[in-house]
Amino acid sequence: MENNIKDKVVIITGASSGMGEAAARHLAELGAVVVLGARRADRIEKLAKDIQQTGAHALAVEVDVTDMEQVKNLVDSAVRQFGRVDVILNNAGVMPLSPMDRVNVEEWNTMIDVNIKGVLNGIAAVLPYMKEQKSGQIINTSSVAGHKVFYGSAVYSATKYAVRALTEGLRMELKPYNIRTTIVCPGAVKTELLEHISEADIQQANKDYVGEVGISADSFARVVAFAISQPSDVDINEIIFRPTAQEL
Repeated sequence: MENNIKDKVVIITGASSGMGEAAARHLAELGAVVVLGARRADRIEKLAKDIQQTGAHALAVEVDVTDMEQVKNLVDSAVRQFGRVDVILNNAGVMPLSPMDRVNVEEWNTMIDVNIKGVLNGIAAVLPYMKEQKSGQIINTSSVAGHKVFYGSAVYSATKYAVRALTEGLRMELKPYNIRTTIVCPGAVKTELLEHISEADIQQANKDYVGEVGISADSFARVVAFAISQPSDVDINEIIFRPTAQEL
């Protein structure tokens, strides 16, 4: 695995905690150069220092993925410092679950802005570089909720279905440029995502469930590493993974 990850420049959004942080640490251990993007600058700066102290290369860039110019700056900064971009992991996301009849329109809009537009902004920022290189990999985080709808997940699921559709469209369109595309669909993983849920009953139900069956963010990191590590002529297009105990 290490041979096809070592020295690759990997941009990760949502890198300040959870699955993004775990992916950054794991890929750096495998020899990748990691570029960390998130709104919480203090967290990614500390993470970058932690990684640098191990002898690996890391760069922290504050970014709000809903702002195209900030995402472009994230990618441009990676290229300025390291000369190229080999992988982007569009991982930033929010999950304020709620039944639709509670009409949390502001939360719906936030999910659309972060989970869909944020992914599109990441794609738009890396494509010119990857097309010129004739190589690269775009990894987008969807969810088991991008395959199944459950109580309170209608809008969140809609955004994650959209991520799958966008990534499949990319897969077909980018063949002339030798660019790989991957969708990663996690099940119940223990992260801070549940803290975004404003409806107390929905938050508690999900915390109870994830607390019972959820697995660590390291599981996501290993899946991402597997997808990147494949030979350049192998394109891992979608991975769904769940805790063994998860029925949903």
